Amino acid sequence: MPDKPSTPTSPEERLLNLVVALMATDHGLTKDAILSSVSGYRELGEAGASKAALEKSFERDKLNLRQLGVPIETLGDTADPEDLRSARYRIAIGEYSLPDDIEFTPAETALLHLAGSVWGEGSMTDAARSGLRKIRALGNEVDEPIIGFAPRISMREPSFAPIERAIDQCRSVNFAYLKPGERTPRVRRVEPLALVEYEARWHVFGFDRDAGAERTFLLSRIVGDVTITRQSYARDKRKDAGERALAGLRDVASRNIAHLEVNPGTEASLRLARRALPADQGLRAPFVDAHIFADELASYGPEVRVVEPADLRDKVIERLQGALRAHEEPS
Repeated sequence: MPDKPSTPTSPEERLLNLVVALMATDHGLTKDAILSSVSGYRELGEAGASKAALEKSFERDKLNLRQLGVPIETLGDTADPEDLRSARYRIAIGEYSLPDDIEFTPAETALLHLAGSVWGEGSMTDAARSGLRKIRALGNEVDEPIIGFAPRISMREPSFAPIERAIDQCRSVNFAYLKPGERTPRVRRVEPLALVEYEARWHVFGFDRDAGAERTFLLSRIVGDVTITRQSYARDKRKDAGERALAGLRDVASRNIAHLEVNPGTEASLRLARRALPADQGLRAPFVDAHIFADELASYGPEVRVVEPADLRDKVIERLQGALRAHEEPS
């Protein structure tokens, strides 16, 4: 009997399945074997993604994993290691494992245990099981209890996966977008060109069909489901889209600088110092969106105080006063 239709695999699960598959082989897997065997790529192919789109997803995933420190090796032909036409990929377990001399304190062990509890067993989808069988058919033994793990929490908004699929397929999307100060969302018709992360938040950059210009949208402001339409756009529109998006966000941030006084040694100090510059008194932090930045600053409570701009300070105070009123109201 044919396999049942598979449910979409999240980008996080696809990355994890790729890691497990590459760790499970000594001789390496070819790109074709990965795209047809590893859960996540298979679903994209079944959904109609072209081989070129699948290969681009794999290359992006490979780059992301390497940036995270995962040592993915590229192996050439056995007779000619420089011949990469049939390249195979693997993760050498010896390079990926922790050194023998590393020890963890009880507090660190507890933290690792807490992080591990985020992941759940028994989450292997039918597609992951099918991929597991195919990888085994290639002569590779795989540790079944870990392949196919899916996180119980996600660091990305629900709109991320459908927009990523739309980009791979060069299809337009429709979504409801709620801007600050507006009571009702407005439907946007967008040709999504790139997903970019900036200031630890995901944005979609694309061509707004109604505005007739390129725009950047914050994923956290997308309300409801994203609809992938049948309208397609030229693939060359995606060229350098990510770079253009980040350049635009950096330009906005360079024109919005907050002067902050931050208590040293606090969570606010740790997080803000990563993207701020030291000032005579405190930090000078660039930001893109005053509403989103005010949410973050308010979450630190007394650890941070906004010196300027006044508009940002007022927004933070408004949020803190709202939290105070919520706690004062009788339950």
